[in-house]
Amino acid sequence: MACPKFFAKVPKIDAIFGETNEFLLFTHFQANQIPYPMSKLPKYAHWGMFCLLLLQACSSHQDQSQLLKLLSPGKTGVEFKNILRESDLFNVLEYGYFYNGGGLAAGDLNQDGLPELYFSGNMVANRLYLNKGGLKFEDVTQAAGLEAAGLWNTGVTMADVNGDGWLDIYICRSAAADPDKRRNLLFINNGADSFNQQQVPTFSEQAAAYGIDDPAYSTQAAFFDYDRDGDLDLYLLNHSVQEYAGFSKTLGQFKHRLNPFYGDKLYRNDGNHFTDVTRQAGIISNVLGFGLGVAISDVNQDHWPDIYVSNDYNEQDYLYINQRDGTFRESLAQHINHVSLFSMGSDVADINNDALPDIYTLDMLPEDAYRQKMTSGPDHFEKNQVLKNQGFYHQSMRNMLQLNNGDGTFSEIGQLAGISNTDWSWAALFCDLDNDGLKDLFVSNGYKRDYTNMDFMAFAVDEQLKSQKSGKEVAVQRLLEHMPAIEVPNYVFRNQGQLQFKKMNDSWGMNEVLLSNGAVYADLDRDGDLELITNNINAPASIYQNLSRERHAPHFLQLQLSAAGKNTHAIGAKVYLHTTEGVQFQELMPTRGFQSSVEPILHFGLGNDSLPKALTIIWPDGSQQQVQGLAVDQRHLISQQATDPAPLPKHQPPLFTRLQEGSPTFVHRENLYVDFKREPLLPQMISPQGPKMAKADVNGDGREDVWIGGAKGQSGQLFLQRSSGFAAVPQPAFDADQESEDLGAAFFDADQDGDPDLYVVSGGNEGNAQDPSLQDRLYLNDGRGNFRKAPKALPSMATSGSCVRPADIDRDGDTDLFVGGRLVPGQYPLPPTSYLLINDGSGHFTDQTAQLAPELQQAGMVCDAAWLDVNADGFEELLVVGEWMPVTLFNNHQGQLREPLA
Repeated sequence: MACPKFFAKVPKIDAIFGETNEFLLFTHFQANQIPYPMSKLPKYAHWGMFCLLLLQACSSHQDQSQLLKLLSPGKTGVEFKNILRESDLFNVLEYGYFYNGGGLAAGDLNQDGLPELYFSGNMVANRLYLNKGGLKFEDVTQAAGLEAAGLWNTGVTMADVNGDGWLDIYICRSAAADPDKRRNLLFINNGADSFNQQQVPTFSEQAAAYGIDDPAYSTQAAFFDYDRDGDLDLYLLNHSVQEYAGFSKTLGQFKHRLNPFYGDKLYRNDGNHFTDVTRQAGIISNVLGFGLGVAISDVNQDHWPDIYVSNDYNEQDYLYINQRDGTFRESLAQHINHVSLFSMGSDVADINNDALPDIYTLDMLPEDAYRQKMTSGPDHFEKNQVLKNQGFYHQSMRNMLQLNNGDGTFSEIGQLAGISNTDWSWAALFCDLDNDGLKDLFVSNGYKRDYTNMDFMAFAVDEQLKSQKSGKEVAVQRLLEHMPAIEVPNYVFRNQGQLQFKKMNDSWGMNEVLLSNGAVYADLDRDGDLELITNNINAPASIYQNLSRERHAPHFLQLQLSAAGKNTHAIGAKVYLHTTEGVQFQELMPTRGFQSSVEPILHFGLGNDSLPKALTIIWPDGSQQQVQGLAVDQRHLISQQATDPAPLPKHQPPLFTRLQEGSPTFVHRENLYVDFKREPLLPQMISPQGPKMAKADVNGDGREDVWIGGAKGQSGQLFLQRSSGFAAVPQPAFDADQESEDLGAAFFDADQDGDPDLYVVSGGNEGNAQDPSLQDRLYLNDGRGNFRKAPKALPSMATSGSCVRPADIDRDGDTDLFVGGRLVPGQYPLPPTSYLLINDGSGHFTDQTAQLAPELQQAGMVCDAAWLDVNADGFEELLVVGEWMPVTLFNNHQGQLREPLA
């Protein structure tokens, strides 16, 4: 409900508040609920009072609708600030990840049922906050022994590393030039015997003893049982250095260069010591990896955990499929068609409740057009081609949501879902914030020094030129001062179902402008909804109280799992909750988002469902357990009792299988032409529109044959179908026209001799609008599958076309044609000419568009068309679709198409 727009009817606003002191006195009385004599109010002040009360009412209504409430540090006791201080020697120009920020972790360290919060600082000490209940926290860092002071703490993970039932803390480190100062830390929880009177646990640093005091440039750690032997192994996400972040035409040669400080690592847990098994396990550990996100999930649903790694800069993401023998196979290209370019944080979750894990990666594409134009990072076509030629993958600078198709493949739907542009983003977290049974999305973002800003880059170039002339070095501090900050609110989206997300910052109450990095969700007050917590740069950490239960009281269910063996918190367990609305699926994997780990608790929103049907748990060892009769609005502790292995999911056999022999041997060869050089404002390349195909029984043997069109410089090819498959048949007439690009085709009987002839549409964006190679072609069939060109059968048609659609437009017994114009070469997006060609019965066509369908001449940038008799009068209407044009239906009035019906 919006507040009424009545202010235009109110007397002049200056008059309302003219006697300011008296009015402020009234507002003071109102705020303190003290009666105030109305007679004392000055003239017009009654209007002011009315405005004030109405605004208060509107504000009250808006507060009631907000789902999230930012709590002040004074209220919570959480005062951590990740303060960063630049200097001439240490800044974002010297260390590219200077402003990547810190992480945090949530978990119940003293087993009192409430999750603690642990924040990592880059240049400040880490802080542990003990949860006292009621959203109150106490800083107990020193008592617990968890300061971890010194450069440069990054990711934080809580996990029971030694299997004693108590959560330990693993801290990643980076930035420092001295490898010994980068060694990661493992703080082992000393358990209940170490508690003081305030129930503060203490910790002992033992990373070296466990063999995981790794000195790499580390981003985050994920503990999981990859070999299913009952204990937690370690995937260590690392990043390279700026030397390998740039672009060069020889970058691919570094794919096989290794460095123990730069590449990712896999450690196997062999009891109370970890062994580096990176190479034998098949983990890529080259100098090009800039790992910013790691997600563990059973991607292929074989009950073995797989790994998805998000890589910044040029190196593509990795998808490691568990081979169930202690090794992994990097299989991204077999499952996913394209990925984010500057991949950052990530999350894996079932976003549409089909019981399959979907993959989401973050990038840096801004939401608004101005910020997009000011960013120098968007993809450069030629750079992209050079990288792909060196073995790099298909990548674009935007968030990617990979929807699991259930057959081992993924479809990218980030733009369709409305979550592709969230600016310079870090953490992605899927969780059910409003408890309606669908996972919503939180994204943290912001960056202190935007070195991709076009204005800054122009300034930096100018400073460099001045430096060369003067012989003086560029002042680093001056450069830093001219780098703008990216300060935008974090994003929160509501999952609306049907693969759609809606931005809810205003409605849910998240509009603070911050520089947020690591983030977690946790039910801090145990009231049945999830709070959001972020680690911010140069500002206090944020805690957003979730008011879902207070506002609407939707039902929920929380699970705390206890597995057999040393994986006490059942990391990697999969849970299927069967409800009246269907199935909700979650995996228990705390490491999520960016440099952070969430509470090892599974939270299910149920909406109005007060009676979930059943629960199926697949434990980390692959065994399955059924649980019935769980009460809602509670947290349940479930211990592993299953021993029988879980069955593998049944997959539908593929509808089609590829013929190993007998398939057409055609290989499309696109000529190298870059549209952007002539038309730099194009939204995409428009010259590579092929290849196109057409089919017909061209030789009368009862089998359908196939024609495949060629690109510019490549002739089309006819394949005749034999009993053993398809065989190419030479066609000199096709070869003679190889300079024309084939962008549309149709078989039909043009000359009424009883066999199918071939019409080919010419097109492309090269050359000019009068290029002879744009002339369409008609090839006549001799009845045996041999074709000759009929050069005089068509009028002059110098148009870059897209499609040809045969139909007897005038019902005179022969076949006429609609030919769609696709574009004007070099003049995008001007509409080209489309044609209505009338057959005289012998295969000779005349252009009668102006007489029979004048509106068709420049209908738009036509991509496709179809004939159909909409009104059942025996004359087929023409349906046309295209770029920058509406779907248009042209009504056929006895052979004349005159009135477009949009």
